Amino acid sequence: MRRVGLAPYQAGLWLAEYVDIRCQLCRVYRSTPQSQHLQDPSLSNTSSSVIADTTLRSLTSNYSSFVNICQQLSSRFGSGLLCPSCHNSIAWLPKPFEVDITTGTTLTIQAATYYDYPMRQAIRAFKHHEDMTKLPLLLHAIRQLPRPHGCHYDNSIIVAMPTTNQRLIKRGFDPVSILTAQLSKHWQIPLWQGVKRIDDTVSQQGLTRAERLSNLNNAFALIEKPPVKRLLLFDDVATTGASLQALGRSLSLSSETAMTTNPQTHNKYHLFAYALAHGSQS
Repeated sequence: MRRVGLAPYQAGLWLAEYVDIRCQLCRVYRSTPQSQHLQDPSLSNTSSSVIADTTLRSLTSNYSSFVNICQQLSSRFGSGLLCPSCHNSIAWLPKPFEVDITTGTTLTIQAATYYDYPMRQAIRAFKHHEDMTKLPLLLHAIRQLPRPHGCHYDNSIIVAMPTTNQRLIKRGFDPVSILTAQLSKHWQIPLWQGVKRIDDTVSQQGLTRAERLSNLNNAFALIEKPPVKRLLLFDDVATTGASLQALGRSLSLSSETAMTTNPQTHNKYHLFAYALAHGSQS
C-alpha cells in the first residue's frame, strides 16, 4: 500500500499543537485545551501534559499510529495553542466591512483578527521568511472564523487568492494556499482553483487604495466555470480589501456575462469573503 507523504509543514504543526504545551503567543504560560475554552465536560479531566505524553509515545511507534492519534487530537484540541489570556486577546472578530464590486453589489469581508502586534509579526515571518513556527498561531486565528450559514460540502467552494508564477518562484511556496487548505479542512468545504492571476501586476504592499485598485484591473482570469454558486473567497491580509474586491468583481462579471449570453443559465454567484487579518484596531 502506497504511503501518502506529509506536507513539509504538517509534522511540525502537529508537534507544535500537541507536544509543545507552552502558549504559542507569550511562550510563558501553559496552553489550554479547546475543551476548556468551550467548557466541554467530556474532556475537562484531560490535561495538556497527558496529551503531550500520549503524543510523544505515539512518535516512537509506527507512522500510522502517529497519524491516527494526531487526527483524533485534531478534532478535540483545535484551540489548544494559547493560554486563556492570549486566546481571549485575539478571540474577538473584527467588524465585517463592505466593498463595492459591481453596480448595486457589495462584497462583505470578515477577518479573523486585526493586522496588529503580535499577529502582524507572525504573518510577516510566515509569508516573507517561511517561518513555519508561526503557522500554528495563524491557524488558531483562522479557526475562529464562523462558517457561512447554509454553506457546506455540496453547495460551496473556497477560492484562495491566487498568486502569480513570478511570486511563487521567488518565495518558493504559497502561504495563502497553505492557510486556505487548513480552512477547507476546518469548514469541510472543498477548494477550487479555477482562477488565474496575471503576472503583470506588482505587489500591493505600500500602495494607496486607489493604486491598489488600479493595479488589480484585469488581474484575474477564470480558467474554468465554478461548479457551484456559493463562492467563499479567502486572502491572508485584507488591508483595504482591494484584492478581494477585484477577485469578487471578476467572478461577478463572469456571472453577468454568462447570464447575458444565456439568460436561462441563472449563474449568479453568491460571494462571501474572508481574511486572516484586516487593518488595525487602533
